[in-house]
Amino acid sequence: MPILAFLRDNAPWLTAGVLLTFLSSFGQTYFISIFAGEIRESFGLSHGQWGGIYMLGTTASALVMVWAGGLTDLFRVRRLAPLVLLLMVGACLFMAANPVWWLLPLVIFALRFTGQGMLSHLAVVAMARWFVAARGKALSVATLGFALGEAFLPLIFVSLLAIYDWRVLWVGAALVATLGIPLLLALLAKERTPQSWAESSQSLGMDARHWTRRQTLRHSLFWFMVPALLGPSAFNTAFFFHQVHIAEVKGLSHVALVAMFPAYTAVGIGAMILSGWALDRLGTARLLPFMQLPMVAAFLLFAVSGGPGLLLLGFVCLALTTGANSTLPNAFWAEFYGTAHLGSIKAMAAAVMVLGSAIGPGVTGLGIDLGLGIETQFVLIAGYFVFASGMMTIGILRARGALTV
Repeated sequence: MPILAFLRDNAPWLTAGVLLTFLSSFGQTYFISIFAGEIRESFGLSHGQWGGIYMLGTTASALVMVWAGGLTDLFRVRRLAPLVLLLMVGACLFMAANPVWWLLPLVIFALRFTGQGMLSHLAVVAMARWFVAARGKALSVATLGFALGEAFLPLIFVSLLAIYDWRVLWVGAALVATLGIPLLLALLAKERTPQSWAESSQSLGMDARHWTRRQTLRHSLFWFMVPALLGPSAFNTAFFFHQVHIAEVKGLSHVALVAMFPAYTAVGIGAMILSGWALDRLGTARLLPFMQLPMVAAFLLFAVSGGPGLLLLGFVCLALTTGANSTLPNAFWAEFYGTAHLGSIKAMAAAVMVLGSAIGPGVTGLGIDLGLGIETQFVLIAGYFVFASGMMTIGILRARGALTV
């Protein structure tokens, strides 16, 4: 189907996916970390203490996602998503009103669970279920919301910080999330029939069957994928989490650093669209082993950059993986394990990724406090992605023969 016809015929459902991924921004690290300086100053926290609080709240979110993510196998998006959005509104207001540091882990848990966890999970599971032959295109379109959030929200809110108190801006975020609820309900007044709820051979996984979550956890491929699941979540999160500190280390203003985000987003969108097109033709097995190699180059460039030029090039490399990461792993679970239990299987993967986003800021923040410079840490992170790519390649080569053709 030509892309314009695909967009026209499926506009309400694709727009709902974009809306969910965009509104997840208020629970994503690139948004929360905008206020890192103000939060640390308001509550008297060091880099390590703030990173530890963030790790604690995010880890709790990962644990709850193991159960809550499976709700997408039981309830349709139009019933579950508005409830999650209401919880996100409450989380934003909680951040705005919180008076004490010891409630911050609960605030972070609420933001991360509703935003990075459930809204992101709902969007990608819906696209993987609702579309089969065009799964790659659907995921590419729906995850544009992530890109839009990354491109514009940091720049807008960092600029507004010069005018408004940071707590007022969190009230503004709550208002935006509130407006999303009636819009989502209107878009999903008639929810698309999930093609793959039926036991269709088009949507079977390895060995021509639908895998349960328990069977997936017993299969070696899942564990070979774990380092690759952890990596982007952990270290993309760490990079954006420490954006204020990185700007200081590189001798840039915070606004100058976030001004690079739109370029990062533009490249990410291109990589997202290209990867969606490629996976519909080649499948995830041929593409995934190469997906994280640009991250190696990105973090080496971040380590050695002495000015905005190499830093911007690092953003370009980072975006290549970030864009592909929006589509390929989400399609991988449906392709290898089928779609009957996709919500609960994807919930396990989402929990691993949320756990990674907890580990990254905590470990790197502790490293900064202990005197291990962020640039030195970037070199070590590049080495991690070499390891993760190798593990992913071994796992996929061992398992791809069991795929149905």
